[in-house]
Amino acid sequence: MRASAVFFSFASVVLAAPASQKGQQGALGNLPNSKGTNGAANFQSADDAQSSLTLDPRVIATGFANDGQEVQEAGQVASLTSTNNFINFCLTQPNLPITNGKQIETGSCNPAPMGVLPSSDNMPSSKFIFPKNGVVLQTGEIFTITMAVRNIELGNFVNAQENYFAAPQHLNDQGQIIGHTHVTIDFLGSINDTQPTNPKKFAYFKGVNTPAKDGVASVTVDEGLPAGFYRLASINAAANHQPVLVPIAQHGSLDDMVYFTVADDPFSVPAGFPGEDNGASTANGTTNTQGNNAQTGTAVGNTGNTATTTGQQGQKGGQSQQGQQQQGGQSQQGQQQQGGQSQQGQQQQGGQSQQGQGQKSQQGQNNQQPQTQGPSNQQGGFGGFGGFHFPDLGKIFGF
Repeated sequence: MRASAVFFSFASVVLAAPASQKGQQGALGNLPNSKGTNGAANFQSADDAQSSLTLDPRVIATGFANDGQEVQEAGQVASLTSTNNFINFCLTQPNLPITNGKQIETGSCNPAPMGVLPSSDNMPSSKFIFPKNGVVLQTGEIFTITMAVRNIELGNFVNAQENYFAAPQHLNDQGQIIGHTHVTIDFLGSINDTQPTNPKKFAYFKGVNTPAKDGVASVTVDEGLPAGFYRLASINAAANHQPVLVPIAQHGSLDDMVYFTVADDPFSVPAGFPGEDNGASTANGTTNTQGNNAQTGTAVGNTGNTATTTGQQGQKGGQSQQGQQQQGGQSQQGQQQQGGQSQQGQQQQGGQSQQGQGQKSQQGQNNQQPQTQGPSNQQGGFGGFGGFHFPDLGKIFGF
């Protein structure tokens, strides 16, 4: 049976390569040889198999012939089926070009196998350290994005113009995906915007091509951002830029996402989200602190592609926003002038606040815990805080 070399089956790598193998050469070396009645090997060596134009019977996934409809659930559809590992699948799409390592904006058909899947214990994940969820940054301020990662070997990327999606996902000796990460910042109409964003329009994009240092990936937004509302997200990927693939369907998110605001006068915009207590909100291990958040960061060099559609030159990296933040249970004090009215008082972590006539104070302790379980769960999501209004936002952002 003839087929292009790139049409090798999904299972040819998934079933054959051990978790400790980085490359594809010799991927079938751990499979036993099958011999005919004359005692001679009927199958090619592992190295020959990677250049052969025929499908080795040892890697045929018989389960691909099952459409899955013997046991049905409501709304379940039948799977596509194949008895030859879909090696010629792209022939069913005659109007599409072969992806062939290129980024084809009009669409294409990619014949490369999915590759090696890690164990469920080695599924990757990430969590942003900075910016924190709900923080308010200064317009044009240079800041460093930091993100904790686990179970992925970062710093591995191929030529995105020549090898895009052109090889299977593979693992290192620890069974972790070999790849890299990206960060993307999208525009929002408001901090509670519920409209889906346009993936073709973004404020900032960066491929982070450097390894993680002590489990933390970092990249500096070296021109800052204009005033507005933003969503920051990670895109964890294998070496050939495909999103990471894992062995089970039910799992937590493999990426992270936070929301923040950029303002000409950060102290005129309460941190957090409309409908909150505008103090320290803690849930599921996540702490959002309002007020004076100190920002520090050092630019980390990288060679990834950077795309930015807007931005203004701000202050040098590592500068802090006005105010101060102390971690580890130290007290945080600050003053905000808003609409000519002073706000002073006390607010303790856990969402309790005290309000006086014409006065509202904030003074307490925020234990900054590592953000390991994602943003705080809030009823109705970010779009569920109806009826809350900030009178000064229209002046700041012109709407």
